[in-house]
Parts: sequence; C-alpha cells; structure tokens
Amino acid sequence: MRSILIQAVVFLLIFNGVAMLREMSMLSTSDHVTPKPQQLKTITNEDILLQANGKQTIVYFFAPWCQVCNFSIENLQNVYQKTPDLNVIAVALDFVDVEEVKKFTTNHQLTFPVALGNEQVKANYKVMGYPSYYVLDEENTIISRSLGYSTEIGLYLRSF
Repeated sequence: MRSILIQAVVFLLIFNGVAMLREMSMLSTSDHVTPKPQQLKTITNEDILLQANGKQTIVYFFAPWCQVCNFSIENLQNVYQKTPDLNVIAVALDFVDVEEVKKFTTNHQLTFPVALGNEQVKANYKVMGYPSYYVLDEENTIISRSLGYSTEIGLYLRSF
C-alpha cells in the first residue's frame, strides 16, 4: 500500500511539473490582454471583442480536430451554465473551414459565443497547444491560465 501511495505522489509531482513547464510559454498571470482588444467574428457572423466587459471571463482556445478539446469543452459548457457571473468566449483556431467549427459547436451544444480566430490571435495569446485558456478579471487582467484538459471543478476553481 505504501509503495502505491509513493508512486501516486511521484506521478502527481511529475504531472504538475510538466504542466508548469508547458504553461511557461503562455502569457503570464497579472498581464493585461492587449491594450486594444482584438475583434473577431463569431460563427453567427457577429462581432466580438476578446475582453472581459466587466465580468470574469474565460477565453478558451481550441481546435475542432483536437481530441482533448472534444473531451473538455463540455466541462466548460457546464461551468458556463452553472455560473451566471462568468462570461465564456471560445476561440476556434487551426480549422479548415467555418463549417467544421459549426459542426463542433452543434455536436457539443455550446451556448456561449464561439469566435473564429486567426494566426494573429494565436500569436498574441501565445497559444502553443490545445485546449489553452486564460481567465480574465473584470479589468482584463489574466488571473489564471492553463494548457490541456481541465475538469469542471478545475475550471471553476481557476475562475473564482
């Protein structure tokens, strides 16, 4: 039993260490998002700014072909539905066409805005893998960030 416990602790330390190394390439917490927030089109052809608008906001970057994104996006949808004080903006990157993004959105029954990103957004937010997300406070300061799968509880805890 003691051996299993030691192995579990070592695994968790290695897992957290690797996660920290991967997140080092992202924008840092306490950074402000770009002074002039980027405006993108959503899949419904509306304009959206990547900013908080006075409400805690998760900006979630994904690719429709990403298997981890397919598993974790429902956790984000659940947090969004259960937390009225939270905005969510999903940003699709590295997609072939808009129909691919719309199909992803429909398959997961997403009710938050889904924006169509581009290489400039990807570079500005230092997105190196999927899914990546930033939690912004009301003044557009990054208070949390993550790269990879996040549970519903993990998303909630990072957001508040």
